[in-house]
Amino acid sequence: MTNVLEFLEQSAEKYPNKIAFADEENCCTWQELKEQAQKIGTALTKEVVMGSPVAVWMDKSVDAIITFMGIVYAGCFYVMLDKKQPLQRIAQILDTLEQPLIITNEYSSKETAALREFKEQETGFRILEYQILMQEAIQIEYLSKIRAKTLDIHPLYGIFTSGSTGVPKGVVVSHRSVIDFMNYFTDNFQITEKDIIGNQAPFDFDVSVKDIYSALKTGATMQMIPKRMFSFPTQLLDFLCEKKITTLIWAVSALCIVSELHGFSYRVPEKVNKVLFSGEVMPVRHLNIWREFLPNAMYVNLYGPTEITCNCTYYIVDRDFIPGETIPIGQSFQNEKVFLLDEEDKLVDKIGQRGEICVSGTALSLGYYNNKEQTQKSFVQNPLNHQYLETIYRTGDLGYYNEKKELCYATRKDFQIKHMGHRIELGEIEKAMEKVEAIHRVCCIFDDVSLKIVAFYEGPIEKREIVKELRKSIPAFMIPNVFCQRDRLPLTKNGKIDRAALKTSYQKEIETDKGERK
Repeated sequence: MTNVLEFLEQSAEKYPNKIAFADEENCCTWQELKEQAQKIGTALTKEVVMGSPVAVWMDKSVDAIITFMGIVYAGCFYVMLDKKQPLQRIAQILDTLEQPLIITNEYSSKETAALREFKEQETGFRILEYQILMQEAIQIEYLSKIRAKTLDIHPLYGIFTSGSTGVPKGVVVSHRSVIDFMNYFTDNFQITEKDIIGNQAPFDFDVSVKDIYSALKTGATMQMIPKRMFSFPTQLLDFLCEKKITTLIWAVSALCIVSELHGFSYRVPEKVNKVLFSGEVMPVRHLNIWREFLPNAMYVNLYGPTEITCNCTYYIVDRDFIPGETIPIGQSFQNEKVFLLDEEDKLVDKIGQRGEICVSGTALSLGYYNNKEQTQKSFVQNPLNHQYLETIYRTGDLGYYNEKKELCYATRKDFQIKHMGHRIELGEIEKAMEKVEAIHRVCCIFDDVSLKIVAFYEGPIEKREIVKELRKSIPAFMIPNVFCQRDRLPLTKNGKIDRAALKTSYQKEIETDKGERK
């Protein structure tokens, strides 16, 4: 197999009239998805050069899925844009993509009007209407010629992540990487045509890749959960029950919303038999709540950055954990090698010793689009291999092996701080605070201005009691200097705790306090 469209075409042949994808207002069968994507693909062959990026300016929807596949039929790769992002950031992405075509299904919307107005100030990109592209007659001979020229190493999609320089980095992933990863992913977790996948992640976040391509490969149905429901657990649980969802591939914070707000006291989605989570460290307290109410489901801790095609390791939860314990990230996926390197680029294999998590294998992405410098910085020759070319990705994450020789995530390298002469991992402090029963969620930051460790937390407990508990498990120099109680920790659009927002809010509080003292 050399092209993900083979997944689509095989599912359309096996299950032509089965619902493939559904959003709140629309749905399509596998046969409809194939034919409508071919219309988009045919229309695009007259507009784009094979191999070009094509941007998608839509809400998460069935139309977006059809557009993705249409772009692939045209021999191009797709990039989902987040319409809620500032236009200046959208402009940076479009600049990186060298002013691609943009497809929208809301040409008259306020967001698109703002984009068109912005376009008048800029130059280069063109906006095409989805509805007009859909009027094109399918030209199989055109599409067949393109398919014959397509290689499995050609780009399939691009996802933009934050860049340390302030400019978004576009991770580009090939057909081969997705095909290779999805073959193992669906087999390992027994995802089949009988499953109904409840999609939580936005389409510009790589967690959604697992939803979309699990469905495409197996013929499962994917139901898109409206974003608003994650603010109303009763609506969310009603949706999961009424749609008979079996499979959740969610960000950790999405799962925590249900358990934190006591959603299961309202209703339990008993059809759910697979719960796969990633993006952040899963608080054991919340995992245990899910396991209590859905004891027969499979729970899987997934780890891996966008740069290696979704995930590189997994751990099927097979034992009980108590708050403060670390859930392993487990073993590498087949055809991927995951290992640790110390600061001198030597292999780390001793229990408890930390090293940077590094990955090699077919699942590695093609690097960062139009960003040679950053690509060469993160995608490097394996320093342990001097015999032949072996590219690895350096994740920037620290890991270690536990007593069972299971790989565990420790923290980000850049979460390591120097405080009062000591090297401290903020993740270790967070783990200690998770052991405190009254604390539901926690996030620690280091304020570079005041040189203080600041702990933000959810839960009905005062600083004095927290400090008393922390003294039982960590040294005094690691106990946070400041404790900030919050009703809810802010989340990024991808469902991770928004550390930048917490840091900004703390600095504003400091400035306000200074002003009041004056």
